[in-house]
Amino acid sequence: MYAIVEIAGQQFKVEKDQEIYVNRLEGKEGDKVEFDSVLLLENKGKVKVGTPKVDKAKVKASIVEHLKGDKVIVFKKKRRKGYRVKNGFRPYLTKIKIDNIA
Repeated sequence: MYAIVEIAGQQFKVEKDQEIYVNRLEGKEGDKVEFDSVLLLENKGKVKVGTPKVDKAKVKASIVEHLKGDKVIVFKKKRRKGYRVKNGFRPYLTKIKIDNIA
C-alpha cells in the first residue's frame, strides 16, 4: 500500500514505516501530524485517483527530528561582464516517519 501525498507544497510517494525529509513543519519532536491532501491511493492493486484529492483518505505520521540539510550553493554569473555572485544556504528540514495510511 502506498499513497502520493502533498506535504508543505511538495508531493511525496509514501509507504507505511517509511522515513522522509520534508520542509520544516510546525510541532515538536514526537508530535503526531496528519495530512489529508492525498492525491493518489494504491491498495492491493486497486488505485484511487483523487479529483484533486481522495475523499476520506489520510496519512498519519510522527515527527522524528528537526535538522538542517546539506549546503545548497547558488552561483550566478553573466559572461563577459565580470559579474559573479556566490551564495549558499542550509535548508531547515523535518524528518517524519509514516505511521498509517487510511
